[in-house]
Amino acid sequence: MANDKFVEKITSREDDFAKWYTDVVKEAKLCDYSSVKGCLNYLPNGYAIWENIQKNLDQRFKETGVRNVQLPMVIPESLLQKEKDHIEGFAPEVAWVTEGGGEKLEEKCCIRPTSETLFCDVWKNEVKSYRDLPLVWNQWCSVFRWEKTTRPFLRSREFLWQEGHTIHATHEEAEKRTINMWNIYKDFFEQELAIPVVTGRKTESEKFAGAEATYTVEAMMHDGKSLQSATSHFFGSGFPDAFDIKYLDKNNKLHSCYETSWGLSTRTIGAIIMVHGDDSGLVLPPRIAPIQARIIPIAQHKEGVLEKAQELLQKLKDINIRCDLDDTDKTPGFKYSEQEMLGIPIRIEIGPRDIEQNEIIVVRRTDRQKITVKIDELETRIKEILESIQNDMYQNAKSFLDHHIFEATTMEEFKTIVEKEIGFVKAAWCGNSECEDQVKADTNGFGSRCIDESKLLSDKCICCGKEAKHNVIWGKSY
Repeated sequence: MANDKFVEKITSREDDFAKWYTDVVKEAKLCDYSSVKGCLNYLPNGYAIWENIQKNLDQRFKETGVRNVQLPMVIPESLLQKEKDHIEGFAPEVAWVTEGGGEKLEEKCCIRPTSETLFCDVWKNEVKSYRDLPLVWNQWCSVFRWEKTTRPFLRSREFLWQEGHTIHATHEEAEKRTINMWNIYKDFFEQELAIPVVTGRKTESEKFAGAEATYTVEAMMHDGKSLQSATSHFFGSGFPDAFDIKYLDKNNKLHSCYETSWGLSTRTIGAIIMVHGDDSGLVLPPRIAPIQARIIPIAQHKEGVLEKAQELLQKLKDINIRCDLDDTDKTPGFKYSEQEMLGIPIRIEIGPRDIEQNEIIVVRRTDRQKITVKIDELETRIKEILESIQNDMYQNAKSFLDHHIFEATTMEEFKTIVEKEIGFVKAAWCGNSECEDQVKADTNGFGSRCIDESKLLSDKCICCGKEAKHNVIWGKSY
């Protein structure tokens, strides 16, 4: 059982979800606010999760031909102005540098809110012939957006992310890359983070500034709200044409290029917290957890206990289990509570009696189930238990998602659902942005999350009653 001194520091999820979230971030020591207003200090426990996300995704990217680069963090104003729709979309969030070395700059620069223009500035020199294409690049970096309100991981002025940018010879090839990266994000969330997602194309009013189409990955949090967790954008030839990027084909004819962009940020850590966490703290999926197992010796002052614990530690490390040993002088109860707070998937308890019987006790973080394991079977059983936790976490989250997606064919049904339930509502829509805005106004903030291409629930728009073109997943969002 968790130590009461730890648990009482955390507000119950059901009493105050927002406060619970902040409490978990604080007590698990994931991040805190810095002296730079609106910016975070990523602490070791939180950054370690990001490192595993980065490592896993980077491998997935490279398997599809992605190469990493690093471009400047500031963008001259003239460069940013080359794509009008793009700069208008970001204008309220841009932070400007106007002075350097004690002197006013000849041209002010913005701290990158995103890097489409920087990539195009490079590509205008790189792309001349069809032989130069495609260029499939990505950078791991931070970006800066002047957010008015901030929340740990979910929204801060500076945040960490990856931004992929690619340029292609044909519309079809660029569109294929857009969809491919979108599917990589979906698979990553479900397979590695144990988070089921809803995916689809954004409506015209919700798509990324300057994009022709935006494809999104939406995850449902425990409070029923959506977190836009990753996006992939098809830009067409708008950016390349603005930068006069053209290529010569085999017949020496000049053609436009086609661009994509795709990204995922540290708000993913917020998704992990809000999907899997409980009233005892963080709960981490084994595949992404920095520490998968923590060994806690019982009566460690007795002869042979610490030595056996260290032997177990080495055995687990030898089979590539990320593990550690808590041999501090804290009480076992405090150690259990700390392990639960940090979301470590399993703890291994070993004491004099266990040693005598050649066994250990394995406790699952998700349900606190205690499993007796023979030490001789340690390597095999630990892997099995970790995999079962990973699968159970996904299935539990999937069941929650499935039970909180509702369907409505009239506005009255929609409003009744909103009043009584949390989650998403699927309803038909005519494609008119005015109806989209009206639905949001009439349902206390249920905006379009994405277009759902399944069979129409109704031939009439939920709002105006005219012919429906799409189903839309509607929901509140972070």
